[in-house]
Amino acid sequence: MAYLDQYRRGLIQGRLDALATQGRIVAAALGEMAVARHPEGPRFVNPRPLERLFLPMLAPPGSRARVFLGNGQLAADSARGPGAAPVAVRELPPPGETGLLAAAARGLDRLLAGLERDDLPPHVETDHMRVEYYSEAVAALRGEVRAQARRGADGGLVLAAGIPVRPFKEVAGALLLTVRAPEIEARVRETRRDVLLAALAALGVTALLSFYLARAIAQPIRQLAAAAERVTAGGGEPGQIPDLSRRRDEIGDLSATLRRMTGELRARVDGIERFAADVAHELKNPLSSLRGAAETFVTVKDQVARRRLGAILLHDVERMTRLITDISAASRLDAELTRAETEEVDLAALLKTLADLERDRRGGAGPTMIFEASRPGPVVVHGIADRLGQAFRNLIDNAISFSPPDGIVRVRLEARADGAAATVEDDGPGLPPGKISAIFERFYSERPSGEAFGLHSGLGLNIARRIVEAHGGELSAENRPGPAPDAPAGARFIVRLPR
Repeated sequence: MAYLDQYRRGLIQGRLDALATQGRIVAAALGEMAVARHPEGPRFVNPRPLERLFLPMLAPPGSRARVFLGNGQLAADSARGPGAAPVAVRELPPPGETGLLAAAARGLDRLLAGLERDDLPPHVETDHMRVEYYSEAVAALRGEVRAQARRGADGGLVLAAGIPVRPFKEVAGALLLTVRAPEIEARVRETRRDVLLAALAALGVTALLSFYLARAIAQPIRQLAAAAERVTAGGGEPGQIPDLSRRRDEIGDLSATLRRMTGELRARVDGIERFAADVAHELKNPLSSLRGAAETFVTVKDQVARRRLGAILLHDVERMTRLITDISAASRLDAELTRAETEEVDLAALLKTLADLERDRRGGAGPTMIFEASRPGPVVVHGIADRLGQAFRNLIDNAISFSPPDGIVRVRLEARADGAAATVEDDGPGLPPGKISAIFERFYSERPSGEAFGLHSGLGLNIARRIVEAHGGELSAENRPGPAPDAPAGARFIVRLPR
């Protein structure tokens, strides 16, 4: 609508400028041929030559020209011959615009035209025309040139231009040119129809695209939602989530993310189930021992045997307490690693502090603790300081428990371009053949000879690996080369952390 309004205004203004230019030419001719001067008064328009010259020669084709005297009287009218009645003009309908379609088109044009802004003043045509009916003529008598559009009684567009008639600087009368401009309304009507057709075409294309996009977007989302609901209800597997990654768009990303998420959830659920089974198995042994010792304790009267049974009961209680404590810590580990915020951690300072604390705690007894760094200064990684410290404490405790009293536990730190690598070495018997991967499983316990049974829960190395992997790192183990292939010099645990 804004475009059509501007378009129509541009057409009207162009035609008004042309009409005003024609009016200036006619007014100049009138000033030369039809203006007389009163012997004792001002110049005035002489009606006699005006009627002879104005009607056949000066009026532009298709226009109506009127000349008003300085006192406002009508001096001449191109629509009137000398002594003739006014000429009535009626526009015929354009050819070819008949029938139902033409009527519908005209009705639509009227509807759309009614929505457009139309603030044109009315055009008055009477037998007794007065100059005050036309503001253009009034302005021309004041020496101004004014042109504007009007709306005729039949709804048509009428353009009017008022031009002063003056041979020199003195205004002798006013020329009023009026012309009907049906071609402007016709062009606006054609443009309006073109815009309407373009809008309808755009609406149709939009509807088709909307239908296509609704099917291309809503249907895959419904499929993903239904599959996720089945997985939630326990009636489906993660692999049943539709694989839409080939789409390479947001829906494909959502599909891939849901597949990864459900896979991780399934793995987490399976891990929890295995963990629960392992816990039940590990608690069953001390409970069975407790039950047997308690049943025997009630029936035995010998004080020596009762003291031995009491020691077994205390040992099993301590074993269960240690198991429950480690299991509780292991069950909270994943949640704490997910929620905690990372920070810059100086591995060099952390490992040196752990080595000093272990050395001070033992008071010089047991294996010797040695810390070595490839270069002085801090070695910084991003992580959770407390959890990294827990992982390295578990590795150091494991190394100390397997090293002989006169052995050495070495903690080495190497700064690399892509991060840091820390190793914990002992002088123990090394890792059992074929068990290098198994030692990181939950509740795996391969203790040195001579150590009392039940002092360790078998969760230390598993917790250390989970902490390292949660930091984006890697924990591996290997045997240190010894004098013979079947006689390693000890075990070595390597922690690699990214920068």
